[in-house]
Amino acid sequence: MKRVIVVGSGAGGAASAKKLQGKFQVTVLEAGREFKPFSINLSILEKLRKTGLFFDEREIQLLFPSMSVRKTSDSMVMVSGRGLGGTTTLSAGNALRMDKGLKDLGIDLDDEFEELYREIPVTDDHRPKWQNSTKRLFEICTEMDLNPVPLPKLGNYQRCTGCGRCVLGCRYHVKWDSRQFLNAAQDLGAELITGCQVVKLVTEKGLVKGVQAQKGFNSVFYPADIVILAAGGFSTPVILQNSGIECESRLFVDPVLCVAARQKGSLQNKELSMPFAVQREHAILSPYFDYLSFFFHPSWRYPAQDIVSLMIKLADSSAGTVDNKNIRKTLSDIDQERLREEVELCMEILSTYGIKKDTIFLGTINAGHPGGMLPLTADEAVTFHNPRLPENLYVADATLFPESLGNPPILTIMAMAKRVSKIIIDKNSL
Repeated sequence: MKRVIVVGSGAGGAASAKKLQGKFQVTVLEAGREFKPFSINLSILEKLRKTGLFFDEREIQLLFPSMSVRKTSDSMVMVSGRGLGGTTTLSAGNALRMDKGLKDLGIDLDDEFEELYREIPVTDDHRPKWQNSTKRLFEICTEMDLNPVPLPKLGNYQRCTGCGRCVLGCRYHVKWDSRQFLNAAQDLGAELITGCQVVKLVTEKGLVKGVQAQKGFNSVFYPADIVILAAGGFSTPVILQNSGIECESRLFVDPVLCVAARQKGSLQNKELSMPFAVQREHAILSPYFDYLSFFFHPSWRYPAQDIVSLMIKLADSSAGTVDNKNIRKTLSDIDQERLREEVELCMEILSTYGIKKDTIFLGTINAGHPGGMLPLTADEAVTFHNPRLPENLYVADATLFPESLGNPPILTIMAMAKRVSKIIIDKNSL
């Protein structure tokens, strides 16, 4: 049986492993360790915040090792998951199909999405769980003809306890994450190795022979007949570059900025993350309690239960790059202009809510949906394989997106990973 190495255990890696195990012998290599939800009492941290000990977003990694935080040269905060399940464990659990850009290339993923809907519970029936502040914001957006829609969620939200910690790891197993696909792959015989940082690919005569990884203090070679890179938009390009395979000089990140105000008893900190959304031409707007801003931004000095906030998630341009030393990302002039337009709209929504505009404050610009450095083209619509890659090397994460989605990408990444896996199966059954 041929050996497949999957690098990364997030959305793309787990979907690939589940699809391939049994037809191949699959080994999943994950740089992080076992994921554990954030367990520290937030009221204790809220008191510590007043001491001024929290001044750099990267400090959160000391309390929550599964959250990796880096900064660009101009201090934009970049967030990703580091542990089993990748960033799916830290996501808001949204199940949005966002494949219009792929359809424009001639890529039809209908079968893959249908397969996912059969495998994963998806629901938008969570309105009975909403806080009153969320219900009022939904009414305002409706009155403003913004067409708000409850967001479909991955999981069983009938059991949601309203802890407000979706993006810190669901302790109650309400939110689905990719560890469930990993478990299914392991039940079929897949091997899972954690604490294993893949550094580069090992090639011979134009084919990949395996990967070189760092495990503890040891450098380890893992042989393979096929390799799938699904380490995420920050890590997959670095592995390729370390292996002498150049990516495009481009990077989008879906930057997030929250527009917030004090509203006593809003209890948004006890709300499920992103309960509904307004789809804009270049952004998505959604109620969202931003923990990074709450702990590290000086304007977010009010008690958590008294802050109401609207998230702007922007579909940004691809001005940026990533390598093994730095993430370079700037917002273009058009990005900044679009961001200002959405801030104005959020301020209008909050003003209608009854909040004075001069009391509204902003959060920290942060980002967690990197991709686009090896974008699919129409020529690759059938093969999903860039010609610069060795024949037995594939990519199955957001690195393949031709442009920023400005929306949660998990479901679409998994659909692409399933297509990549199907291509591999078909090619190796001949």
